[in-house]
Amino acid sequence: MAVLETYNGYPLWRYIPSLPAAAVFVAVFSILTVAHAWKMVRHSMWFCIPFFVGGFFEIVGYVGRAVAHNATGELIPYVLQSTFLLLAPILFAASLYMTLSRVIRAVDGAHCSIIPPRWLTVIFVAGDCISFIVQASGAGLRIMAGQGKSNINPHLGSYIIVGGLVFQIIVFGIFIFTGVRFKLLFQKDPKAIRTGRTPWKKILYMLFMTSAAVMMRNIFRVVEYAMGSDGYLFTVEWGVYAFDASLMTITMALFWVWYPSQLKPAVGDGGLEMEDSPGRTESWSKHKARGHRER
Repeated sequence: MAVLETYNGYPLWRYIPSLPAAAVFVAVFSILTVAHAWKMVRHSMWFCIPFFVGGFFEIVGYVGRAVAHNATGELIPYVLQSTFLLLAPILFAASLYMTLSRVIRAVDGAHCSIIPPRWLTVIFVAGDCISFIVQASGAGLRIMAGQGKSNINPHLGSYIIVGGLVFQIIVFGIFIFTGVRFKLLFQKDPKAIRTGRTPWKKILYMLFMTSAAVMMRNIFRVVEYAMGSDGYLFTVEWGVYAFDASLMTITMALFWVWYPSQLKPAVGDGGLEMEDSPGRTESWSKHKARGHRER
């Protein structure tokens, strides 16, 4: 029978992690991650690699929770679930940022975006990297404090994580505003009628729904860490599955259903379209076809 233990006298867990719940989400995220890998390779959508890696992080995190069911006094399972589940949504967000840039490029709608497409990915992914580093540093400090390091403030790691999450929420809020503003402006533009079969509206709706899911998850984590290790959300398990596992499952499922494969990823890295003028971009296939006609 599983019992609640301590690590060097420090309680890593305030409850015994559910083995069945963790096993279910290991299976769910394994299926979704394999499905994403299949679509990514099939359509050469290499800019979705961060999304795939995020799915892998989710698998590792819930494997850690499953192992911890009978090992609440061991550090490694706790570190795996704590760190990997904390950082996975940052990787999902990176692909969402790049998808918006490709939507704008695919419909030639740069004039309707408050941030030029060529800078949109750079700005938001840079913010993502900063958030990743800050949260990873905070997670590391929490682990060190849990090992009984007397020279480390036991609350410092949580404060740093909260700071990284708040920064991520701000960046994500700006991203959502950018996407919503683009949609409102572009749908009134004459070019919107000439977008052909590019499902830009469906992909934008997918981005809005997945962004809302990631945003809600981040708010939950901010509240969780702000309440402290003795707070209510750290002493119950249902919050992790209701406001993290379920929301990230929805994010991966929606992204898979409305996969941005019709945005014509460019040659080379599958993500950078060719530019022939400051206000216009073309996919590699159109550029190549034009070259044949000229010859």
